[in-house]
Amino acid sequence: MTRLHVFDMDGTLMHGSAAAIEISRQLGLEREIGELERAFAARELTPARFAALAVELWRELTEEQVAAAFEGAPWMDGIRDVWAEIRARGERCAVISLSPGFFVERLLTWGADAAHGSLWPSVPFRDPVDPAGILDADAKVRVTDELCAEYGLTRADCVAYGDSMSDARLFSVVPVSVAVNADHHVSDIAVHAYAGRDLRAAYELVADAR
Repeated sequence: MTRLHVFDMDGTLMHGSAAAIEISRQLGLEREIGELERAFAARELTPARFAALAVELWRELTEEQVAAAFEGAPWMDGIRDVWAEIRARGERCAVISLSPGFFVERLLTWGADAAHGSLWPSVPFRDPVDPAGILDADAKVRVTDELCAEYGLTRADCVAYGDSMSDARLFSVVPVSVAVNADHHVSDIAVHAYAGRDLRAAYELVADAR
């Protein structure tokens, strides 16, 4: 028997921050992205609309700034250790995030078996966002199902890790879930909860669970 561990990125693997915030910091646009983040949290913006507005903000974004945002982000401690242990057990680990795929996919170099983010235009942006490529909470379930099919698993074999509203749908369909530094949208429905900066401690809550 094996398992699939599905990790959210913003607020879960990244402590107290998000890809959009870290990218905007590189461009000196913290206030502007903060306004979009607040509107998104209040459900005033859909994921696709948020992405379209962010692309407009980031017209001058370069690959070098994306790399700097990734390297400078406040990542949880122990991410590589957790994923190495998961893979050593013969299990799988994946990241599914609403954030831009060009940022999320950098986590493949840290040991994730799969990393899925929203499909944004390439940097530097010359094309508009295609709304069909932007993930939402339901898409996290869809991508998890696709990974399960690829790995010969089912939802019953999944462990989900997340922190906010976009993770609630996935938490509701898998048997084991860990709320990581989470708000009430997932802490109220999670099987386990962890608050802190070390992913190894969060993983220990489910490492030997079956």
